[in-house]
Amino acid sequence: MGDFLLLAFILLIAGVIAVPIATRFGLGSVLGYLLAGVAVSPTLQFLDVNVEGLQQFAEFGVVMMLFIIGLELEPKRLWQMRSRLIGLGGGQVLVTTLLIAGISLISGWQWQTALAIGMILALSSTAIVLQTLEEKGLMKTQGGEASFSVLLVQDVAVILILAILPLLALPEFAAVAADHGGDGGSHGHGGLSLVEGLPAWLAGLITLGSVGVVVLIGAYMTRPVFRFIASAGLRELFTAAALLFVIGIALLMLLVGLSPALGAFIAGVVLANSEYRHELEADINPFKGLLLGLFFITVGAGIDFASALTQFNQLLFWTAVLLGSKMIVLFLIAKAFHLAGQDRWLFTLGMAQAGEFGFVLIAFAAGNAVLPAAQADFLLMVVAFSMLLTPLLFIFYEKVIVPRAVAGEAREADAIEEENDIILAGRGRVGGLIDRILEGAGYHATVIDYDSRHIDGLKKFGLKSYFGDATRPDLLASAGIARARLLVIALDEKEQINKLVEYVLANHPKVHIIARAIDRDHVYHLWSMGCRDIIRETYDGSLRMGRSALEALGHDRQSAQAMVDAFETMDRDSMIELADLWRPDIPAFDNEPLVARVKELRGEWDRKLGEQMDAIVKRSL
Repeated sequence: MGDFLLLAFILLIAGVIAVPIATRFGLGSVLGYLLAGVAVSPTLQFLDVNVEGLQQFAEFGVVMMLFIIGLELEPKRLWQMRSRLIGLGGGQVLVTTLLIAGISLISGWQWQTALAIGMILALSSTAIVLQTLEEKGLMKTQGGEASFSVLLVQDVAVILILAILPLLALPEFAAVAADHGGDGGSHGHGGLSLVEGLPAWLAGLITLGSVGVVVLIGAYMTRPVFRFIASAGLRELFTAAALLFVIGIALLMLLVGLSPALGAFIAGVVLANSEYRHELEADINPFKGLLLGLFFITVGAGIDFASALTQFNQLLFWTAVLLGSKMIVLFLIAKAFHLAGQDRWLFTLGMAQAGEFGFVLIAFAAGNAVLPAAQADFLLMVVAFSMLLTPLLFIFYEKVIVPRAVAGEAREADAIEEENDIILAGRGRVGGLIDRILEGAGYHATVIDYDSRHIDGLKKFGLKSYFGDATRPDLLASAGIARARLLVIALDEKEQINKLVEYVLANHPKVHIIARAIDRDHVYHLWSMGCRDIIRETYDGSLRMGRSALEALGHDRQSAQAMVDAFETMDRDSMIELADLWRPDIPAFDNEPLVARVKELRGEWDRKLGEQMDAIVKRSL
């Protein structure tokens, strides 16, 4: 117990300290965990901790991650991705394998060892790439989706690689093979297998049958099982059932020789339309995050810096060869599949490292007399070092590639050829509706927007907008701000809205401004600046939802609308009073006069609003 608690304390304190510091400096959580592992490595060695065994346990976080990703993918969408899965994913694995194998051949290795090295290093890190893409909100980009497609194919390829490696055995390495796994029992299956020694056709049938069992369980058994568990009313039982479900599928996949991550992904896809999808995701997420953090710590802790320093030049060279070779292949494949700009670079830089399956496959290859012991140990360092450098490549993408891409896509502001009484700044999801309403009423607005792709798309529908920054005084002048009657500000960014309001109020006070506010605090800010026509972007939608909620509870449309109108009147009146108490230099929660007045008003609101609501209900009876 004492040993376990001490180890848990060391790992947790390392992560809790390192990750916030790393994220604060924009380095990301993955690099924080890796550096935490490097920092605690001497302590773990002193305590004689089995870092490799801890790493194999933590790899279950990857299984959970793919299960959660599967929950967000409907089978229909997965089918739509088939061309990328086959072409992009399959092409990357095949071409990268051949290129790295060719380099290894030129370096003097026999073709069997060269091919093994090529297959192992062709794989990328599912854990690092997906975690970073999710953390930075890049999963839904074309580059993120392309990366996911390739990672999914790589996970399938692991099964094929495990089957091929024993066929590449070399007699001269057989004598030392036992030191690295002997018959290959250390490749992650823990010696458990239902198909070992069976004919290939029978093993294939069992494997396919197991996948079918996973699909059937997901489609037909989860609903009654989770309903039964939910009837107990104990949240911890639902969490236990969710873990049981994922662990059971992973174990089944191991027994039939498949990747547990692949099985978990299939189960997630099957459950994508389940009513329990969100509960499963919420229950699994904390375990996934902790295990992935532990995995990254073990990667950092597993780097043998003493050996790395003695072979530093060689390690640096082969890591550069690995990253460079994969980048070339990834860039060319991205170009062939029409990934452009930032997405191509995201795909190229993000997928360049070797993956966590490399640790498993290298030990398996050494255990099956494909790699000599010294070469296996060196390759393990190359894999770990490339993973350690990956967060830096993502930082390079964010700090260098993205700004240059944005600058490259920038263009000169359009020359505005008309002057109207109305200027509309921003034609997105808010401004677009405003423009349609005005046009329907017979008014024409000069529309200025900063999204060039959106403007070009609107032209295809016959909708005219001008490209440019609406906060620029010269552009406003050319749009006719001096003679305009109305300026509607529907921009997305709070700072841009404030800048435009401040400029127009100071220089064109006769122009009526209607400003979009992001939230209540922003309303107070705009009011303090002098703007008097402010619309909260979610306010009217919230009122309509409140009305629908009252109707669903049995009130008729007229009574429900009257109740909402009573609330709106009281809310608007109080906003004006509270806006005068708001201060821009301190947060609203720390503004004592504002907080005190809100508390006073709440008592008045509750009483008056309750009386009005009761009167409305009585009138409807």
